[in-house]
Amino acid sequence: MLALGKWPRNRYTPVIERAIQHGIDFLFSVDPAEATYPTGYSNKPSLNWWKFGFPIFYVTDLLQIVEALVSLGLGGDPRLARAIVMLRDKQDENGRWALEYEYSGKTWVDLGAKKQPNKWVTLRALRVLKAIGTA
Repeated sequence: MLALGKWPRNRYTPVIERAIQHGIDFLFSVDPAEATYPTGYSNKPSLNWWKFGFPIFYVTDLLQIVEALVSLGLGGDPRLARAIVMLRDKQDENGRWALEYEYSGKTWVDLGAKKQPNKWVTLRALRVLKAIGTA
C-alpha cells in the first residue's frame, strides 16, 4: 500500500485500482487504532502495533498503516480519526516522537535509543501530519 500510494495517479491501471481498493477495504475492515485484524495465530494484536519504530522491518506499527492510507489520499477519512489522535498523543512537548520499537544489534548501525525522541520516527509522524494539513 505504501508503494502504491507513491505511484503516480495518472499511471494507475484497473488492476492497480482494484489492488488499492482491496487494501483499503482490508485496512478499514476494523478500526486501525484497535488493530483487531485476523492474524491466524492469536485473537489479539501484537502490542508492538502501538509502538512506533524505525526502521520498519518485520514488525509494523499503526503509524505505517496511517502513512499508507494518507499516501492514498485518505487522510481525511473519519475511519482514521482515532489513529490520528493516537499519533498526536505520542508527540512530546518539544514536538518529537520517541523510538518505541527498535532493532539494536539487528542492523549495521543503531538508529536511536529506545524510549528517547527519535528523528526518524518524528520524520515519519510529521510527514503524515503535513499530508493531512495539521503539521
